[in-house]
Amino acid sequence: MKNKNKTVWSNRFKGKTSQSFQKIGSSIHIDKRLYEQDIAASIVHTQMLSKQKIIKSEDANKIINGLKKIKAQIDKGNFEFKEKFEDIHLNIEKALFDIIGPSAGYMHTARSRNDQVVTDFKLWIKDASKEILKDISLVMKNLLKKAEKNTDTVMPGLTHLKNAQPISFAHYLLSYFEMLKRDKKRFENNLDLLDECPLGSAALSGTSYKIDRTYTAKKLGFKKPTDNSIDSVSDRDFAIDFLYASAVCAMHLSRLAEDFIIYNSDAFKLISFKDSMLTGSSIMPQKKNPDPAELIRGKVGINYGKLNAILTIMKGLPMSYFKDMQDDKELVFSGFDTLKDTLTMSAELINSVNANKSNMLFMANQGHTTATDFADYLVKNKSLSFRQSYSISAKLVNFAEKNKKLLSELSLEEVKKFYKDLDKSALKVFDVKNSMNMKKSHGGTSIINVKSMIKKYKKEI
Repeated sequence: MKNKNKTVWSNRFKGKTSQSFQKIGSSIHIDKRLYEQDIAASIVHTQMLSKQKIIKSEDANKIINGLKKIKAQIDKGNFEFKEKFEDIHLNIEKALFDIIGPSAGYMHTARSRNDQVVTDFKLWIKDASKEILKDISLVMKNLLKKAEKNTDTVMPGLTHLKNAQPISFAHYLLSYFEMLKRDKKRFENNLDLLDECPLGSAALSGTSYKIDRTYTAKKLGFKKPTDNSIDSVSDRDFAIDFLYASAVCAMHLSRLAEDFIIYNSDAFKLISFKDSMLTGSSIMPQKKNPDPAELIRGKVGINYGKLNAILTIMKGLPMSYFKDMQDDKELVFSGFDTLKDTLTMSAELINSVNANKSNMLFMANQGHTTATDFADYLVKNKSLSFRQSYSISAKLVNFAEKNKKLLSELSLEEVKKFYKDLDKSALKVFDVKNSMNMKKSHGGTSIINVKSMIKKYKKEI
């Protein structure tokens, strides 16, 4: 029992491990989050060893029962993780020795911590990705609900933060639905790419034991085993892809939050939030601040940082496994936690939004947003080239500005100063709601298009 507190590799070394290295080198405070995946992989690995008659069935049964007991202890919070045993793998192995004795020594046959950790990590990212996909779907559903209530709500579409053309508020919201659709695909693509099991690659060269890697892969829910043992233990593309997908998703949510902050500002007053999504000021009694939206906007910096960090760690590594990779898990775990919080806040924020329809309509009428519609009318009805009609419409805008009128406030006689051959039907193009509904091209902002897209999205989601 004198070796009870020693590491498994201590027989090769003289003296004690440096205390500072032991502290820095230990990852148990981070990778204990992998305990479910580590135990699941160890159980399947043990079952395979027994099936292949590499270890005795009685030893395999002891190992499996012992691992289940350890999982139950951890689930209940009754397990002590020890820094001196470095990581989740050795903590569990040491505990197994305490429970079943020498039979625990057979569990690590035909594998290394190198293939063990990457298997655990892939399994964890699989689970995390599925959880994120559910969270993204909830945000998308909330966008659809809000859009469905605002198909005929006219707002100013902006370019350069200047009024551009009238659009439906629902159409605006659905633009973020499209972004989140792509985010889902990125996570789904990563799930497909990582769906190969590294277990059995051992340290880097494979193993001389007659193992069945296909059995192990299938039992753990992978499509197949990996094809190259060196790449298997050195691959962290799946972690990079997860953090990349997280960063892009967080960026999309940050853009939505920024829009909401602007639209909620006293300068715009296009939307308002329920009090549950606002905070006050410690000095100004009147303030209602959109702090959750600002937190969503800020959190993306954390996701960017995690992605940049893992790319930097991996950029100069030669092939196979190196201790540098130990930090990959903390980056991914933190990136996951941050994005999950961001998605939760985003779903609540969208639910909380109320459109100030009268303000939206008023602002949609500002800035001569139907000038393009008048140019298009001349092209379609008077056989002018677009550049000719553009010039005429620009002169009309100058006239309206000079006379401090909206385009919709101009009389037919005033409009005819710039093109004589017009009747009252021309004035309809200056109505912002009519402008919105004329955009019937595929993907356009007309009510009929938006309703059709909502119906389509509901089936997709």
